[in-house]
Amino acid sequence: MTKSDPNRVLRLLPFFAGGLAGFLLLINRLTTVELTASQARSDVVGVILSGVMMLIGIIWQQVQPRSPESVTLIGREGMELAENLPDAVKTELAWASHLLLTNTITKSLVVYYQGKVLLKRGILAENSEFKAGKILERVLETQKPVYLVDLKLYPGRVEFDYLPPNTQGIICQPLGNGVLILGANAPRSYTKQDENWIEGIADKLADTLSKNVDIAQADLS
Repeated sequence: MTKSDPNRVLRLLPFFAGGLAGFLLLINRLTTVELTASQARSDVVGVILSGVMMLIGIIWQQVQPRSPESVTLIGREGMELAENLPDAVKTELAWASHLLLTNTITKSLVVYYQGKVLLKRGILAENSEFKAGKILERVLETQKPVYLVDLKLYPGRVEFDYLPPNTQGIICQPLGNGVLILGANAPRSYTKQDENWIEGIADKLADTLSKNVDIAQADLS
């Protein structure tokens, strides 16, 4: 299910208003028996104004930002946390994931660290098997985030089958020895402010994990 753009009517209003005004001017001209010089000048001004309004409507279609269409992700809502983690790490994971799910467009997230999944939260996919693909390997190697703004445009989306199948956008944020994977329900929905917010939370989470986690004993429940 998608949500329609709430600003669509507003953007079209100048276009239709200009078209209607031009049509009424034409009707007025055709029904006028005797055309005076002043009316001719008024008609010219009216036609110009109608054209300007229609032009504004066309420009608005190009430059006004449209709200991205969102979908309802397929899956079940839940939280899966690895066992045998220190309480401080469990608290940090719960805190960070809650902030991301409630303050950004993120609907599904995975914390992958030292070769193991520590947390899955939000809308969970039916496929519970996790396998790190080439995109995650690149993030781990370069320690630079990857933002797939519209997932259907990327062939590499197949490696994210552990997220809901209709996930629209993904951010892979490095965590030092791991990656924070965020799934959104709308394409091109993360703003630069969101990306900065995610980076800050990821840095805090990475610091806690590096000091407290012995992944050798951690298993996803």
